[in-house]
Amino acid sequence: MKKYDLIVIGGGAAGFAAAIKADSIGARTLMVNGGIPIGGTCVNVGCVPTKFLLGIVKDYFKAKDYPFKSLQLKAEIDFAKLMQEKDNLVSYLRESNYQNVLKNLPGVTYKEGIARFLSAKEIEVKGERFTAPYFIIATGSSTRDISLEGLKEAGFLTHRTILESKKLPRSLLVIGGGPIGLELAQIFSRLGSKVTLVEVMEQILSPVEPIISYELTRYLGEEGIDILTGVKIKKVERKNNKKVVTIEKEKSSRKIEVEEILLAAGVRGNSAYPGIENIGVEVDKGGFVRVNEFLQTSIPHIYAAGDVIGPPLLETVAAKEGNTAVRNALSGEKVKIDYSNIPSAVFTSPQVAWVGMKEAEYTAKYGTCLCRKVDMEKIPRAMLGKETKGFIFMVIGHKDEKIKGVHVLSELSAEIIHEATLAIRQGLTIGDIINTVHVFPTFSEAVKIAAQVFKHSPEKMSCCVE
Repeated sequence: MKKYDLIVIGGGAAGFAAAIKADSIGARTLMVNGGIPIGGTCVNVGCVPTKFLLGIVKDYFKAKDYPFKSLQLKAEIDFAKLMQEKDNLVSYLRESNYQNVLKNLPGVTYKEGIARFLSAKEIEVKGERFTAPYFIIATGSSTRDISLEGLKEAGFLTHRTILESKKLPRSLLVIGGGPIGLELAQIFSRLGSKVTLVEVMEQILSPVEPIISYELTRYLGEEGIDILTGVKIKKVERKNNKKVVTIEKEKSSRKIEVEEILLAAGVRGNSAYPGIENIGVEVDKGGFVRVNEFLQTSIPHIYAAGDVIGPPLLETVAAKEGNTAVRNALSGEKVKIDYSNIPSAVFTSPQVAWVGMKEAEYTAKYGTCLCRKVDMEKIPRAMLGKETKGFIFMVIGHKDEKIKGVHVLSELSAEIIHEATLAIRQGLTIGDIINTVHVFPTFSEAVKIAAQVFKHSPEKMSCCVE
C-alpha cells in the first residue's frame, strides 16, 4: 500500500487547485480521476466548448443582419467543421492547462480510474491501494435526472452529449431555463434549430432580478426561441421518429413535436463513489456532499470542494475551494470563503451578470431601497458599436451609499461586473466610483454612469459629466 500526505479524488478545477497548492507546500499528493477526462467539466463539456460556440454563433447571427449599413457581410457555417474545431480547442486546452501542468508538479502523482473507499483513510484504484491522513473529494456534478413519463424511453440529450452531435437537430426542446439550458438553446437556435424552452418556474434564471429575466426572455423570443415558463411537462412519447412532449399550464395542455430533447433541469453532486456510503460521509438529497465552513465533511480529515458540494457551481469558486481545503487540511489555517460577493454570469447574447444583493433582498432587510437603472443605449461605447440591448441596475445602501448589488444585461456583462464586484468587496460608495476616472468610451463606464444617476438626472448628463 502506497502512502501519501494527501489524496485528491477528481481532476477538475477544484482538484487541480488543491494539487497545485499541495505541491507548493511540499506535500506528496495523489490525484485520482475517473469519468470526465482530466480537466473536468469546464474544459471538456462546460465553459470552454460552450463559450467557443456562443462566440461563433454570435458572429454568424450578427452577420445575417449586420447593423452597420456601410458594411455588408455574408456568413456561412459548416456544422461538422464547427464541432471539430470545438473538439480541437478542447483537446489543446486539456493538454496545455492540465496534462502539461501535471508534469511541472513533481510532488503530484496522477492515476486514472475510479477510487473506491476501503476505509476512511484508504482507497483502491484498479487493484492498487493508497492511504493518506487527508482526502479531498472533488468529483464534480452531472445532469440531474427527473421523473417524467416516457422521457427515458424516448431518449434525451444532456449538456455533455449534445456537444457530441454530428448533425444539427431540426427542432429541439430544452427542459430547464437556467444558465446551461439558455446558453445551449441560443447556440442551437442561432445555428438553425427550431428551439422551444420550457421552465417550471415563472421566470427563467430564477436567481436574477425579475426585470433582467423578463428582458432576456423578450430578446430571446425576438430571435425565435419559444420560451414557456410556469409549465409542467406531463409526458413524452415517441411517434414516427419524433418526440412528442405534452405540457400543461393553467389547466390547458398542448403537444410539442421535436426531433431532440435536451435535459438541462439542474445537476446533482457526483458523490456516489464506491464505498463512500460505508465510511460516514454525509450527502444531501441532491447528491451534494455536506461540508462545514472550513470545507470539512462529516469526517474531519476528509474535505470536499467544487461542484460536488453544491452551488455556486462556478469554475473559479471550485478552484478557490480546492485551494482553501488544502490550506485548512495541511496547514491548519481555518480559512473561510465569503460567498456573498462572488459574481456570476450567463453568456447568452446579451449576457447576464450579477453580484451582491437584489432589490427585493435589500428591501426585505431594511424596508426601503435606493436603486437606479441605466439603459445600455445611454452608454456611449454601446451606442458606437450598436450593442444597446439591456441595462445596468444598481442597489446602494440607503444610509451609507455603499454599493450593495449590481445586475447587468449587456453584450459584455461578464466584463463589466468585475468593477462592481471589487466595489462591493471593498465597501466602496457611489462617490468612490464617481471619483474614479474611467477610460472613455468603454462598456465598463456603465458602472460609473449607474453611480452618477444617483446624483444627477440622466437628462442633464453629457458623455462625461464629471
